[in-house]
Order: sequence, then C-alpha cells, then structure tokens
Amino acid sequence: MKSKLKRQLPAMVIVCLLMICVTGCWSSREIEDLGLTFAIAIDKGKETNTEKELKEEGGSYPKKDNITLTYQFVNEKAAGAGTSGGGGSGQGAQKAYINISETGDSLQQIGSEVALRRDREVFSPHLKVVVMSEDVLHTFPIDEMLDQFFRDNEIRLSCLVLSAKGEARDALQLKENGEIPAFRLIGLGENEHKVSRILPPMTLAKLIGKLHSGSSFLLQNVVAANGAVKYSGAAVINGKSKKMIGTLNEYETEGITWIRGEGKGGVVKSHDKKSQQTLAYDINKIKSKIQPIVKGKDISFHVDIESEGDLVENWNTKEALDTQFIDRLETTIENEVKKIVGQVLKKIQHDYKADVAGFDESFRLTYPHLWKRVKNNWDDTFSKADITYSVNVTITHFGTVKTQ
Repeated sequence: MKSKLKRQLPAMVIVCLLMICVTGCWSSREIEDLGLTFAIAIDKGKETNTEKELKEEGGSYPKKDNITLTYQFVNEKAAGAGTSGGGGSGQGAQKAYINISETGDSLQQIGSEVALRRDREVFSPHLKVVVMSEDVLHTFPIDEMLDQFFRDNEIRLSCLVLSAKGEARDALQLKENGEIPAFRLIGLGENEHKVSRILPPMTLAKLIGKLHSGSSFLLQNVVAANGAVKYSGAAVINGKSKKMIGTLNEYETEGITWIRGEGKGGVVKSHDKKSQQTLAYDINKIKSKIQPIVKGKDISFHVDIESEGDLVENWNTKEALDTQFIDRLETTIENEVKKIVGQVLKKIQHDYKADVAGFDESFRLTYPHLWKRVKNNWDDTFSKADITYSVNVTITHFGTVKTQ
C-alpha cells in the first residue's frame, strides 16, 4: 500500500501544480477596466461644489463631514490619445491625471461612493503616496486615520506617507499637463543626495513600526502653491497621542539629519568671519554617534558629529588656499552646523518635548535594563536630559582653482 502511494504522489503533485497554473488568473481584471489610483489626499471635511450639486439632486448618503478624500486617477483618455501637440504643454492638452474628492466619515465608504461617480472601479495596488493635511493630523490620531490603509491588502506597504501645510489636495495639482503629481512627490524624495533637508521616506510599513513603538516621529512635509510643490520641513507626531503637535522648518529638519547622521549629501552655506564672504561646503559624508551617559539618576547625552566634503564655492578669492585658510573655513562650517543642531535641539526638547532624533534608540541599545524603566515616559525624560555635541568637519577637495 505504501509503495503504491509513493508511486501516486508525484502524479498528484503534478496535477496540483497544473491546477494552480490554470486557475491562477481566474480573478484577473483587464487594466482598461480599472481606475488606477496613484495618490490619495486626506483633508478636514469640506464638501466640494460638485458634491453639493449632486446632493441637491438627491445624490447623497447618511454621513458626517469629518474628512475629505481626494483620489488621483490616471486619465485614461490622455494616456490613450497622448497629449496635443506632442509635448503636453499646449492649452488644449489634457492633464495626465484626474482628481476626484468625496467627503464622509469612513474611508471605506468614501471609496464606495467614489465608485458611483466613476465608470472604473477604484484600484489601489499602485497607490504611491498618501498626503495628510496638518489640520487632519492635529485633529485625528494618525493610527485611527490610516487604519483602513493598514488593513487593505490591495494597498502596498511601500506607499509613502507625507504631511502637507494647507490643504493636502493642493499637493496633487501641477501646472504641467504631462506629469502625474504622485510621481513628482516620490521623485522629490530621491534628491536626498543633493539636499540634507529631506528625511528618509516614511512608508506605511515604517509607520506601523513607529506607531507600535510608541515613539514620537517626523513626517516629511510638503507645501504647494500655484501648481508647484516642494518638500519643506516636517510634521512632529507625538508618540502617545498619535497627533501632530508642531512642525520643524527646513533649517531645523537639516539639524535632525546631522544628529542622526543620515544625510547622503547637501550643502552648508556660511560666511567667513574674517572676510565676510560667502562659502559653500558640499557634504560627501556625515557620521554621527549618540552616546548616552548615566550618572546616578541623571541621564545625559553627547552627540559626536563628523563630516567630510568639498569646498564648492568661495567668494573670498584674495586669500590663498593654504592650510591656515582651510582650517579657518572648516571652523566656520563647524560653527554653522553647531548652530543648526542647537536650534533643533531646543525646539524638540523644550518646545515640543518629543524625541524625534533617535536618542531613545541609542539609550535602549546601551542601557536595555534602564530603558524598561523609562520607556513609557521617554519624551519627558528626554526633555530634561543635558545634551552636548561636537562637530568635526574636514574639507577634502577644493575644486579647480584659477590663479592670477
């Protein structure tokens, strides 16, 4: 009996594999029939004029106007026909995207309501970015706001999460007809090798970890005006309330990059104290070490920051690039970085009382037993800790210099 079963087993496996191959696409849907969603903006509830007009005609359902979702779909007509004039910039050209807004109190129900206005179903596996307004982040805990996104198995956890000053839907508008705003927002984050004011991307996957840890954290912020968008600063999210408690400007966001040692590039501009001329330092490398120090009941930290880079701009052309001159420029850059770091530490320690710079992780790894005692009130502990810092900058290249 056993030998007969052994002979039948390979055949059974082959049959099962064939069944999987044949039936693997049973639920496939033609891409032409899908409403590809690339971005979603979340704002405080405010019905659009279109919603009001439909409501007057009887097109409404029981709801509270808590939030307004704006879905960004690909414009199938523009994608199929191409843009007029070949370049997509003519007055008659169609935009590559369509934005549709709907107001309600349930993200799932809002999505269903949008399906009543579209001839293609909402299809979210290609969702690239979620943008939330500061008003929403101040009002609703982010874990409750995004609960539906975490549960929906259509939405990939690689989706980027951003905050927005003003209305989030404005970040989903561009002047250019041929570009989809969702891809512009993703592309801005890829410039981190040129700018030290861009935070590492906060995806849905990373956000889940942050929310479970109970730590305060930052969301990259965007601003929009007249069809242009820009990464600018960050939203500070409190680890306990899960709500936004303030913002960091671009200068302060750069300070977080220096403390964490996460920068991949960027420029530090300063002025030579002796000549008062402008100079610019191009960052090649940032290295940072946060050292926790425990003495009795007192907790303190020292942040040791090191950087290497190039002198890429120097308006003081009268002095020779000798060792003394370079030493002076390095000191100037070091003082500028200290100023940046000092300003953001004051903001997060004393104004917001929120550790968004990674001091908690350093303390947890160095003092795991002590961490268990302080982790539940870490932001309060962090706000009272003494923090010192040192900066060492090395200029490794000076560019090509013409001599008279």
